[in-house]
Amino acid sequence: MLLIVGHVVRAHGIRGEILVQPRTDEPAQRFAVGSTLIVEPAVAGLPGTLTVESVRTHQGRLIIVCPEIPDRDTAELAKSALLNVDSANVPAPEDPDEFLDHQLVGLSVVTVGGEPLGKVTRIDHAPASDLLVVRMADGRTGLIPFVSAIVPEVDLAGGRIVVDPPAGLFDL
Repeated sequence: MLLIVGHVVRAHGIRGEILVQPRTDEPAQRFAVGSTLIVEPAVAGLPGTLTVESVRTHQGRLIIVCPEIPDRDTAELAKSALLNVDSANVPAPEDPDEFLDHQLVGLSVVTVGGEPLGKVTRIDHAPASDLLVVRMADGRTGLIPFVSAIVPEVDLAGGRIVVDPPAGLFDL
C-alpha cells in the first residue's frame, strides 16, 4: 500500500529543485537523503521514482533535489504530483497507543455493546484531535474523535475499533 508523504507544490529555482508540502508526521525520516519516493500519478517525462539527493526547509515546506530531475523544465512536470512511500518500508510505531493511518483504514467500528457502526474510510487530522471518518451501516458518514475517552480499544489483530460514543454524536 502506498502512503502519501507529500505533494509537489511547484518547481523552485532553475536547477531542478522541487518545493514539497510534507504530508507526514515524520518529514525528516520520509525525506532523508537516499530515500526513494514513488511519484503518482505517472507523469510523462518523469521516472516513477525519485531519490532524495538533498533536502532543506523553506517556509514550512521542503526544497528537494533529486538526480532524476536535472532542470527546471523537468521540475515543472512534477507540479501537483503526490509523493509516496511503500507502507512495507514504514516501521510500526513503538508506542502501543500510536497507530499509522493505514493500519486503521478498513477496520470495523463497533460500540462497547457490540453494535456494528461501520468501517473506517480515512483519518482526518484536525487541530484538536484526529478524527476517524466512518462509513456508517446506513450509508452516512460519521466523524469520531480519536481520543481514549471515546475510543477505548483498537484491536488491529481482530480488525476492529471499539467506541463509546457520547449521546448525539451521530445526530447531525
